[in-house]
Amino acid sequence: MEDKKPKKHYAVQLALYTDILEQLALSAGRVPFVWDIHGDEIAYDLDALQGKRKPTALWSTYEDVLSNTTSITTAKDQTLPAYSSKCKLCQWRTSCLDSLQRTNDLSLIPDLGRAKRDAMMTHIKDRQELADADIDSLIKGNKTVIPGVGPDSLTKFQTRARLQLQDDKPFLTKSLELPNLEVELFFDIETDPMRDVCYLHGFVERRNGDNKTEKFVSFFADDTSPEEEEKAFAGAWDYIKSLQPCIMYFYSKYERTIWRKLRNKYPDVMTEEEVEDLFDPKKSVDLLYDVVKKKTEWPTRDYTIKTLASYLGFSWRDTDPSGASSIEWYYRWVETKDDSIRKRILEYNEDDCIATRVLLDGIRRLS
Repeated sequence: MEDKKPKKHYAVQLALYTDILEQLALSAGRVPFVWDIHGDEIAYDLDALQGKRKPTALWSTYEDVLSNTTSITTAKDQTLPAYSSKCKLCQWRTSCLDSLQRTNDLSLIPDLGRAKRDAMMTHIKDRQELADADIDSLIKGNKTVIPGVGPDSLTKFQTRARLQLQDDKPFLTKSLELPNLEVELFFDIETDPMRDVCYLHGFVERRNGDNKTEKFVSFFADDTSPEEEEKAFAGAWDYIKSLQPCIMYFYSKYERTIWRKLRNKYPDVMTEEEVEDLFDPKKSVDLLYDVVKKKTEWPTRDYTIKTLASYLGFSWRDTDPSGASSIEWYYRWVETKDDSIRKRILEYNEDDCIATRVLLDGIRRLS
């Protein structure tokens, strides 16, 4: 929850707890509170209207969700699963995925999602129909007959459906020019948003495109104190400076966002101009948004680094590789200082960096 405006799914959870307390006659009213990452108490009035644009109370939203959920659990309503990024954290993931694959569901196409899937189903029921469809018959001028799906998007979704169903190879959609420098850095960070700390900056350094030259360099915060976070941040920045000129690769805008935030927290480490210069496209490349999404197509359900690197044959050493797991490991490291836990965190981060390199090399082979 940010700026005292809870997201819908957070508000529903908070209202559920309040409802339980009311039924137990233990509630102090519909103004529950949470402690934020800074330890501050933030209260939310669940009966207050949510402004002029949304003149409804959060409690009404909760009641609507509760009613819908009750209808589902009593079999009055049936739900249709859809594939999304949230699936990876859900205990029903395997069951839903089996159902989606069995029905050839449209949401298995990257970036299509539930809303577009539901809108398309009046004209196209599954991936096979989309792959075989006469797209021109669905286009009227600069629009399509499907609300919220334009001609370019519909054509793109058809290409992806065909790629998946034919198990075809990934390809470039636009010409690609990547920087060619002796030193390449593959960069990945680990953060704990609940405690507002960036606890690891990891790099795989490679020279002249030779994997035999690779080495992993990390800057780790031994605890959640500002002093340790600043020390790790400063160490990472000094390391990057020592290797100039070099090119840095990362996956998604998260690294840039966090480094901007760290610069504001620790202005003695680097200037605003330095952080912006570091992430200049001539010196740093976001493989997800600047390359994968803009210039390639893949026969996969999504474009996460784990999906694409795995497609290219890479395997993580850990049996449970995820950012959420790393946060839990770090929590245990802070509590126990068990070196085996620290080693596990570092190996996971190193594998994420190597996966970024594997993806870069795979993309280069496409051209």
